Amino acid sequence: MSDAEWAAIRPLLPVPAWLQGRGGRPEGYCHRQLLDAIRYLVAGGISWRAMPSDFPDWGRVYAFFRRWREHELIAEFHDRLRGKVREREGREAEPTAGIIDAQSVRAAATVPAASRGYDAGRRFRRKRHIVTDTLGLLLVVAVTAANIGDRDAAAGLLTRLRRLHRDLTLVWADGGYTGSLVGWGRDKLALTLEIVKRTDDMEGFVVLPRRWVAERTFAWLMNSRRLARDYETLPATSEAMIRWSMVTRMSRRLGRPRAAGRH
Repeated sequence: MSDAEWAAIRPLLPVPAWLQGRGGRPEGYCHRQLLDAIRYLVAGGISWRAMPSDFPDWGRVYAFFRRWREHELIAEFHDRLRGKVREREGREAEPTAGIIDAQSVRAAATVPAASRGYDAGRRFRRKRHIVTDTLGLLLVVAVTAANIGDRDAAAGLLTRLRRLHRDLTLVWADGGYTGSLVGWGRDKLALTLEIVKRTDDMEGFVVLPRRWVAERTFAWLMNSRRLARDYETLPATSEAMIRWSMVTRMSRRLGRPRAAGRH
């Protein structure tokens, strides 16, 4: 990352336990080196053992990645970055509306069958379910087997969304989320689930209001080669990789100088 990126994100990093007097010992490598190594892996799609020699040893990098995943530090760091990006764009740190969508993805043969499933219609083996804000920034993510329906996965996703973002009251969705989920979200979570559908007079490709935002987020994720296919054994690792991809995008945005005339 550039010096400007590092200056922007360094104050947002989770504070190590040893600096807070909660035990542990100082890490042997600078956080900037470790973050650069993980970002390189996610962007390039390499394996852990193929980490170039100018980064810390791959075992150290993986241990750092796993610790941040298990203690939810990557989620904490990601959410802090999102708040800063929203403020930079003139928005409140906490969103009030979101867009939910799902993406089917092929899974590598090494992924355990129990967490793959099978979607006979699309022949994909895992699904990524996301909710974004109106800027396309990630709010919550869940990775499931491909045979889990969108509505079934959405129940847990929206419950987590309500717990993490109390100000959010409106979620746009496509036709796959119709049915009892709309009433359930209204009654149980106080969320308005608004379905955006194609009309009968539409022909060919048409950009639908709001839904294109989540589709663009999936396109952003596909710029990271590690996400072109699901290579991870654990769904939690897949979710962490998605957050790291978004961390790279958001930190680059924070590191760029603001264009003249923007507020």
